[in-house]
Amino acid sequence: MTTDIERLHRADDTIAYESAGSGPLVLCVPGMGDLRSSYRHLVPALVAAGFRVVTTDLRGHGDSSTGFASYGDGETADDIAALLDHLGSPAVVVGNSMGASAAIVAAARRPDLVSGLVLLAPFGRNPTMSRAMTAIMRAATAAPWVRFVWKAYLPSLYAGAKPADQAEYTAEVIAALRRPGYAAAFSRTTRLDHAVAERALPDVHTPTLVVMGERDPDFADPRAEAEWLAGELGGSTVMVPDAGHYPQSQRPDLVAPAVVRFATEVVQRG
Repeated sequence: MTTDIERLHRADDTIAYESAGSGPLVLCVPGMGDLRSSYRHLVPALVAAGFRVVTTDLRGHGDSSTGFASYGDGETADDIAALLDHLGSPAVVVGNSMGASAAIVAAARRPDLVSGLVLLAPFGRNPTMSRAMTAIMRAATAAPWVRFVWKAYLPSLYAGAKPADQAEYTAEVIAALRRPGYAAAFSRTTRLDHAVAERALPDVHTPTLVVMGERDPDFADPRAEAEWLAGELGGSTVMVPDAGHYPQSQRPDLVAPAVVRFATEVVQRG
């Protein structure tokens, strides 16, 4: 990765991103509560395969600013489109979790900018949750204590294999939330609604790869969810053993070759 952080201006706020390598463009979008460095194990493989890889922070996360009026899948989809317009190139968009939901919406709204989709642990629709559980989650993710809740909850999403640098990365995530304004922005992001992604599915016609950890705790049946979404999008699936919600960092030995192969096929198709 380069050490230079670049910034896309969105009205009075900014989206932070980094670029590495040269060649056809791949844009990597992290999930809610995560940082662009969640792709630290995937980027080197894509660069070595001849791609230019841009990793971005979500609005209100990482090195992006926190003054945005709203947060969610639709807003992040608009940020993806604005960034690709700024970069001047369509891209294979790789999204994890909420980033995958936003990538779906971006592909529906701006098919000229999205040449392929890699959806890692994606939310193509809202998970089934009772009203009581929804109320509990909203209370638990309120700004005053969301940082502590996320620190306690995040390890459970890494069911299965753990990256060797997991402790350092988790510390980086929590440190980012300690800065003024970032816990509040994260709390507002947790109020998102994935229904916008589900409504967008019929309008997505780009090649799609769905990658799901077999032990992803965010889904009652990860395989069934992956196969449902791939079926809706006419895509294919890769199930990753011994991985939870972050297969790109938990099992890069399996995920990186699959993503490189898919991105290469998209480019070759033209």
